[in-house]
Amino acid sequence: QLTSSSFLRIGQLSNVDLNEDIRELETELPRQHPNEIPHNEKLLSLKYESLDYDNSENQLFLEEERRINHTAFRTVEIKRWVICAMIGILTGLVACFIDIVVENLAGLKYRVVKGNIDKFTEKGGLSFSLLLWATLNASVVMVGSVIVAFIEPVAAGSGIPQIKCYLNGVKIPHVVRLKTLVIKVCGVILSVVGGLAVGKEGPMIHSGAVIAAGISQGRSTSLKRDFKIFEYFRRDTEKRDFVSAGAAAGVSAAFGAPVGGVLFSLEEGASFWNQFLTWRIFFASMISTFTLNSVLSVYHGNAWDLSSPGLINFGRFDNEKVGYTIQEIPIFIFMGVVGGILGALFNALNYWLTMFRIRYIHRPCLQVVEAMLVAAVTATVGFVMIYCSRDCQPIQGSSVAYPLQLFCADGEYNSMATAFFNTPEKSVVNLFHDPPGSYNPMTLGMFTLMYFFLACWTYGLTVSAGVFIPSLLIGAAWGRLFGISLSYLTKGSIWADPGKYALMGAAAQLGGIVRMTLSLTVIMMEATGNVTYGFPIMLVLMTAKIVGDYFVEGLYDMHIQLQSVPFLHWEAPVTSHSLTAREVMSTPVTCLRRIERVGTVVDILSDTSSNHNGFPVVESNPDATQVAGLRGLILRSQLIVLLKHKIFVERANLSLVQRRLKLKDFRDAYPRFPPIQSIHVSQDERECMIDLSEFMNPSPYTVPQEASLPRVFKLFRALGLRHLVVVDNRNEVVGMVTRKDLARYRLGKEGLEELSLAQT
Repeated sequence: QLTSSSFLRIGQLSNVDLNEDIRELETELPRQHPNEIPHNEKLLSLKYESLDYDNSENQLFLEEERRINHTAFRTVEIKRWVICAMIGILTGLVACFIDIVVENLAGLKYRVVKGNIDKFTEKGGLSFSLLLWATLNASVVMVGSVIVAFIEPVAAGSGIPQIKCYLNGVKIPHVVRLKTLVIKVCGVILSVVGGLAVGKEGPMIHSGAVIAAGISQGRSTSLKRDFKIFEYFRRDTEKRDFVSAGAAAGVSAAFGAPVGGVLFSLEEGASFWNQFLTWRIFFASMISTFTLNSVLSVYHGNAWDLSSPGLINFGRFDNEKVGYTIQEIPIFIFMGVVGGILGALFNALNYWLTMFRIRYIHRPCLQVVEAMLVAAVTATVGFVMIYCSRDCQPIQGSSVAYPLQLFCADGEYNSMATAFFNTPEKSVVNLFHDPPGSYNPMTLGMFTLMYFFLACWTYGLTVSAGVFIPSLLIGAAWGRLFGISLSYLTKGSIWADPGKYALMGAAAQLGGIVRMTLSLTVIMMEATGNVTYGFPIMLVLMTAKIVGDYFVEGLYDMHIQLQSVPFLHWEAPVTSHSLTAREVMSTPVTCLRRIERVGTVVDILSDTSSNHNGFPVVESNPDATQVAGLRGLILRSQLIVLLKHKIFVERANLSLVQRRLKLKDFRDAYPRFPPIQSIHVSQDERECMIDLSEFMNPSPYTVPQEASLPRVFKLFRALGLRHLVVVDNRNEVVGMVTRKDLARYRLGKEGLEELSLAQT
């Protein structure tokens, strides 16, 4: 709806990174980019619309449902299973593609740099090697950052906050498009190969969600291809269920943890859940893990040995060697506390950094420069740490992929290099499984410190990247350090195996940053293939979450809040019983009569100042005896389809050979309904009348104006509504409750606070 020139100017600013979507754009913006964008986290952005989880039960819908017999319902159910299988297979294949490409490209890069370093160690001039490494990193990351910043900014970051919002019922623009998927996959490959402190696991969740949204619609709007299949699923209700299956398939492909995927979808994602959905989602997750497993097994040359269930494999922890005893449990709980504190520190630093980025680094070219800078700095830090480290370990019996000798004696390698000169996944596995004595405590301490700040700086850059692996790596490093110091203190008694403490540290750190409890416990158990550690991991994660929540909220929730998304939590704020629907609702409401002039409808829809999406329908001709009571609710999208097909009373009376509108016409226009400006209505047509009675939803949910806020919230949240009409005792419309009216109220430090709304 960019009509006036001021709106067009806003349009030029709208291709900015995700985190920068929150800004107060004054309409008199100067033409060039402002240097600083004022940003306030106590805002809710009005540019996010809600998804419609509630089906509009108009006459067309009821007629169609009544026509469908039992066998047809069974075919719909079979189609759902087929779609879930396809989601699983495709997500698995995308994960394979990412894994194989990253392995080959990163291997090539490390071989080149290793050859260069070995050559220059002998004859001096190692600065060339540093230059080569930094340039390789920066150039790869530049490509990865350019495609994200200039083509599809939604693909930045891990995509988990966006999918979380989508499943909560917020429509985030472009989040499940094919273009986003392509940019996401290429961006992840480039940022991992570019040596940033990132993992390829988080973005798999977003990729799975996009795949699910695409398949379930049976067509691609980006490619303008319609395959004429799965048309029944073209509505928000169905699409959203499939997206939660896609997110689960993504988790299980990333970690080889199908149960963890289902629980992740349940805990982080879906706001709505039923039993059938659980079983279908588990099916999709299993298929996805199996696909990845079989393809990678064939690729690695042992076709019958299904040994790589996920993108990251923590390797097996043997029960005989590493059990745990009762007296270790307090130690684990202490590690959980440390993880919670470090996680809270990570989030607080990242919060200030993101605020700075939103204010100053909001132009795509600046974002690319920052990404290149981070890549070069990461390489430099790694190189300097390896160069200064004098920690040498014997080569034989160790499983190092690219051993760097540098200044060590022959037959030895530099142990700092195993941490920095490798993809993060491999480093994590090394920290878990290398035998005791492979690492010098000094090496681990320095590595943890450096990597903590690098990972914190990297999250929120304009590249596609996950935060899972860096957190695990930081945690594994300080956990191993903890284990080594314990065995020093206990004079090397058997139970202080450093690998076990590395695992607990990794869990504590990740739990302290993202604050997932249930799904993370199961993911860690499935990824290590060991159930014995279930209890300590659960304790560690619980402590980390409790301690972390005391200081600051989780990373994903924080980024959702920074983007000013109207996110609805599970419950209304605790102290909100004093508020009633009358105080919360938006007024005045634009109502339509049941038989309305076309001109009025067009004017209401074209009015840019009130961008409403739902209109209560009231009785057309109230005489003295009848009040203009509520008769139904009609959506903007439905009105646009009616105007586009010119369904007017006069034309029906003239019986112009005109078929009745079917639900299919509404489904074909979904999800990108044309804007009202593109629909031409002539002067004569403006005088026609339009009858809304068979298209409106005749039974919308309503609440009386005395209802308390928690009650309204429960109804709205549990049914996934988009509009809730507030009526008085004569059933006249007095107000409307939408997502923004409920998300405005939040528990702050001082109690209940109300956020302001901004047209951003």
